[in-house]
Amino acid sequence: MQLLSAGLFPASTAYPSTVFTFKVLDDFLQDNVECGTVAIKYFSKLKGITSNVFPQLVPDQYRELLQVARIWRVLKLLKCNGFGDDLRVVGLGQLVLFCLACPQKGHPSPCSADLHGRWKYSQTIIMDGNFKAEHMHDKKPDYQVFLMDGESYMVGWEKYHDCLKAAKMPPR
Repeated sequence: MQLLSAGLFPASTAYPSTVFTFKVLDDFLQDNVECGTVAIKYFSKLKGITSNVFPQLVPDQYRELLQVARIWRVLKLLKCNGFGDDLRVVGLGQLVLFCLACPQKGHPSPCSADLHGRWKYSQTIIMDGNFKAEHMHDKKPDYQVFLMDGESYMVGWEKYHDCLKAAKMPPR
């Protein structure tokens, strides 16, 4: 708590020996979103800022940056959606923006319903927004930690796999 109040985010809560400033984390997220800067390039930039003459002497904290940036992104999302100081559990769909143009049950949209009230367009729930990342298999799936399992735009892991079990696959 003392580190957080000083504007420092620890890489570990058990033994905090590495910290990142809030400014560095915000800068990384902005560079990542706006410029498409990947974490390894940003860490290389940090090493150059830390020691421009001997960047190879800067300790390798790349894995820590990845871990902390992932948690930082989730914390920022929670804060932006009103869960900053609130201890209530985040429900399904509470971290997404409501889209007036998207067809949703109970919320008729003037551009999505025809004259008889039937839907012209339907809402589809998919595993990922890339339409290709679901085909990538992890080398160690047991090591996966889901920070947002079904709480934002993604469908929960169990719900997705239950749907796959119930679905009939077309013949190849």
